[in-house]
Amino acid sequence: MMKYSVVVVDDHTLLSQAIEGMVNTFDKFKVLYTCKNGKEVEEKFLASPKNIPDLVLVDVNMPVMNGIETTEWIVNNYPQVHVMALSVEDADGTILKMLKAGAVGYLLKDTKKEILEKALLEMMDNGFYHTKNVTTLLLDSVSGKNSRNNLAFKDNEITFMKLACSELTYKEIAEKMFLSPKTIDGYRDSLFTKLNVRNRVGLVMYAIKNKIYTP
Repeated sequence: MMKYSVVVVDDHTLLSQAIEGMVNTFDKFKVLYTCKNGKEVEEKFLASPKNIPDLVLVDVNMPVMNGIETTEWIVNNYPQVHVMALSVEDADGTILKMLKAGAVGYLLKDTKKEILEKALLEMMDNGFYHTKNVTTLLLDSVSGKNSRNNLAFKDNEITFMKLACSELTYKEIAEKMFLSPKTIDGYRDSLFTKLNVRNRVGLVMYAIKNKIYTP
């Protein structure tokens, strides 16, 4: 039976191998190869037409060339290739950036095996796969519900903002929230985008002004 080819792009070798092993158990999918960043994807794609897959599973935070840049390059140069983000990042801003870059799906890495398989099948059959949360996020983005004056924050974003108002470093905030520094960076970047601020000072000023944090 003909199988759809998949490329996994993730800078964490063990995770990449785990994802590869999982995908290879699916009836209609087979991993062609794995890459550690977008630059390796470029090199592979340009080396031979045989390296062009049907679908790419890409992480968001990677060195050299991140998931957003990788997605943009693939979509611009190989529009027939479907790109799905598979990441630990659940910040709205990050998700929207990936979707705007051209990703047609976004899943978290703790997604169940059967959901991942369903998502891959729907991407190949319908051209996209969106969870209810992502669909709601897209609708809110289009309708303007995510404007600065009417923002909805996740519990972790509220916690992060409060801790950002302290003297803790981002690394210390990550430890206090039991999250990875990359995830904290995702919350920070997402909030900077949401609030249209450029730095931590702007974030603190917003939190105090809107009584999220009381000195």
